[in-house]
Amino acid sequence: MLKLTELTKDDRKRFLLKNLVTHLHQFARETSLTTQEWQEAISFLTATGQKCTPLRQEFILLSDVLGLSAVVDAINNPAIQGGTESSVLGPFYTEDSPDLQPGDSIASEGKGEYMYVEGRVLSIDGTPVANATIETWETDGHGFYDTQYAVREKPDCRGRIHADKDGYFGYRAVVPVAYPIPGDGPVGKLLLATGRHNMRPNHLHIMVEAPGYKTLVSAWYPEGDEWLESDAVFGVKKSLVVSLSEVDDDAEARKRGFPKGGKFKLLKRDIVLVPEEKSREVFEQNAKEAAKNAAAA
Repeated sequence: MLKLTELTKDDRKRFLLKNLVTHLHQFARETSLTTQEWQEAISFLTATGQKCTPLRQEFILLSDVLGLSAVVDAINNPAIQGGTESSVLGPFYTEDSPDLQPGDSIASEGKGEYMYVEGRVLSIDGTPVANATIETWETDGHGFYDTQYAVREKPDCRGRIHADKDGYFGYRAVVPVAYPIPGDGPVGKLLLATGRHNMRPNHLHIMVEAPGYKTLVSAWYPEGDEWLESDAVFGVKKSLVVSLSEVDDDAEARKRGFPKGGKFKLLKRDIVLVPEEKSREVFEQNAKEAAKNAAAA
């Protein structure tokens, strides 16, 4: 089989296929994989694919709970001093987020406790990044994404906004809550079989894009959640843990657009992007070191 991989014309694909086959064969030999175990693995992967829909990605969930998503994230988004760290995309991202105006709400009324999110988009040298696109999504106050409801009339608890010319952004949301990842599929059964819990700490996803900068996929994790230290998909990083302050001011709540006024939580955090050239430079350097270490092993 390894000789046949040499027929692959594309250098990168040939390299990936050769290493994949090598490690798969090595795994089978090291574990003395039985025919029954092989069949069970095929059935598991088949069931994983069958559980996928246009709005549910069971394979991404599998990658998440195995820690593969976190590894790929770390490789492709090396930490660079001053830059906001990345986090896993997760299986609940969709491409139909509505375009919103500054100060608008990503959540329909009644979806949870009021929260306002604000900050600036900056470069690692502190200069503002104008007109950055910020896509954001979260659970509602019951711990469900909009895609998990039987009826989804429109996108909810998700939206796309733009920072202004000075990098400022602000929007209304709800306080996210901790939730169990879907347990009705093969990935849920895998977690049960391995004695692991299926909880994720509460978090707010962000994806930030701007010309000349590395696209940032990340999330903010409010402090105090009991699952921060044992996230089922290994997405939490210390630098992404944030504090929520409480604003108990009816007039201020209404000024910010909350229909019922009262009090709200405030999440204030800047987003720091890394120039594309700098990100590529560090990635390529790390790739060369990894290849060198692999060759020496």
